Parts: sequence; structure tokens; C-alpha cells
Amino acid sequence: MDKARIDELIAAAFEVRENAYAPYSEFTFGAALLGMDGRIYTGCNVENGSYGLTSCAERNAVFTAVAEGCRNFAAVALAGGRDFIVPCGACRQVLSEFNVDRVILTKCDGSYKIVALKDLLPCPFSL
Repeated sequence: MDKARIDELIAAAFEVRENAYAPYSEFTFGAALLGMDGRIYTGCNVENGSYGLTSCAERNAVFTAVAEGCRNFAAVALAGGRDFIVPCGACRQVLSEFNVDRVILTKCDGSYKIVALKDLLPCPFSL
């Protein structure tokens, strides 16, 4: 994946982050998922007063992509805050289910690093 495509994915993650619904934590998060079909699918976190019903940005992006017919992905970019934020365990497992290989972690200052999902989730659940 070239730098222009990485930049496009990161920009999409930061853009969708603005749509996050986070009245309880005030922590907004965005995810942009690059499908093997070339399309970018986005998601943001959506909190709920019953915290267990909160849905993460990464899962929202995956579920949107699947609903639109895409099930193979090249990478996901995550936009959180001042520090690199990694996906929660549930999101790591969902990303693993769909073979997302690269996770692009970003900071608000524009810096980023790319990590392999297998380094974040070395022993995924599988059937």
C-alpha cells in the first residue's frame, strides 16, 4: 500500500471520528477499513448509557463493510487521540475473523505506525 493510500485511509478515519457519539467518555474514535475491492468503509464509536451496549469504531466499520458485501480487507486505520490507541480485544478478534493484516495506528499530530494484527492478537480464536 503506497503512502497516498495510507494518507487517504488515515484522513477517512479522522473524518468519521467527528461523527462519534461519546457523551460519557468524551473519547471519540474513528476507523477506516480498506476493502480488497478498493473501497473505504468507516465507523465511529457509539456509546450507550448501558456501557456494555457501546459499539467500537472498528466493529462498526467491519459490520458496515460486510452489510455492503465486502468481506476481505487489506488494512484498517484508527484515529483516536494524542497517543497511539490499539483496538480492544473484541475488535482485534473481529478484525482477525476478516483477515485484516495491517493496523495503522495514528496520533492527532499526523504521525502513524503500521503494526501487524498478529502482533496485537497472537492467538486468535478460530474454528
